[in-house]
Amino acid sequence: MLVKLAYGRKGLTVDFPAGRTTVIEPTYTVGISNQMGAVQESIRNPIGTSPLRSLVRPDQKVAISVCDITRPMPRRVVLPVLLQELSHIPTENITLLIATGTHRGNSADERLAMFGREIVEHYQIVNHDAFDRSGLTYLGESVNVPVWINSRWIESDVRITTGFVEPHFFAGFSGGPKMVAPGLAGFDTTMHLHNAKMIAHPNATWAVTEGNPIHDAVRRIAELSRVDFSVDVTINRDHELTGVFAGELFSTHRRACATVKNLSMKVVDHPFDIVVTTNSGYPLDQNLYQTVKGMSAAAQIVKEGGAILCASECSDGIPSHGGYEKVLMEGRNPRELLNLICAPGHNIQDQWEVQIQAQIQLKADVCLKSDGLTPEQVHAAHLRSISDIGQATKDYIGKFGPNASVCVLPQGPLTIPYLSTTP
Repeated sequence: MLVKLAYGRKGLTVDFPAGRTTVIEPTYTVGISNQMGAVQESIRNPIGTSPLRSLVRPDQKVAISVCDITRPMPRRVVLPVLLQELSHIPTENITLLIATGTHRGNSADERLAMFGREIVEHYQIVNHDAFDRSGLTYLGESVNVPVWINSRWIESDVRITTGFVEPHFFAGFSGGPKMVAPGLAGFDTTMHLHNAKMIAHPNATWAVTEGNPIHDAVRRIAELSRVDFSVDVTINRDHELTGVFAGELFSTHRRACATVKNLSMKVVDHPFDIVVTTNSGYPLDQNLYQTVKGMSAAAQIVKEGGAILCASECSDGIPSHGGYEKVLMEGRNPRELLNLICAPGHNIQDQWEVQIQAQIQLKADVCLKSDGLTPEQVHAAHLRSISDIGQATKDYIGKFGPNASVCVLPQGPLTIPYLSTTP
């Protein structure tokens, strides 16, 4: 039974045993035929507000929050249309802010690939820097979270978010208000949003926004910073636009989330011994840090003591930037890491990813197929390195017995399975 897994740019075809393998994918939606036309139609007929062009005067400064390189946002479709609607604004009054959160900044070559030469040559494009306090503005405190936001964003007259909406493993969904925080937030703000208590909350999970302490806080911060217009999109596995939602931030995001939830959430009636997953291919599987999302999707339906086999290229490595690798090295095993992270006073960048990874590993074995990491790097990350997903599946069937059940998530976290017994 041949199944093509989303892996890097080319994919990975694996032969699974027929008769015992269940394949779960998001409901496929054909891409919109006239994608730029759909973006224009949505912007000119927005949800809950006036058309964008009428909201902005020629003398005003505009900031646009855009996804960084780790998100498959179709920027080269959305942004030309959005900027055309702002053609009455001098280009020097418009800034594109790459919402990196605490990720590294995007290089000149990456920006060229993300936006195209026309936009790169005519507009200011600035990487957000969460660690440079001089470039942040303090907005006060919101429910015990100190709110530091990018100063260029705060000092602009008109603020626009552009987001890609997918299920998120602890914030519920991406896009919308996340394009402000953590996208344009300072390090201190992100650390409070992602502390061990917040991450451990039972509602900090896939597809939950209301009552999720992280998403609730993110919404309040976005409201505090004020967003004047929002464009959220949905895509299919071919990275084609399937939906465009523009207008008032929260109304727009709710509609986009409802659409994604209907297409991506898939109910199953029993857990599986072996779950094979991916991190949705490039650009989402650029590094191991991002790959924890794919592991988390599989963890929703794997049996206690089962196995998760993850295929993620990790062309950008662990990565070497950020704090994820450093935190991984602080403990000898997942239990020790979890105890360390949950200890009072422990609050280090990217510890949230290690915390979730450790929680998953206490439930099941986690194996990784990656051409971007050496077996030694995989082992140092407390994972088992495998070179062949198909053979590893057979090995675990041998371990669990002839009745072992197998589930495959070819699109990784673009599909979020859940048990029928889950509340």
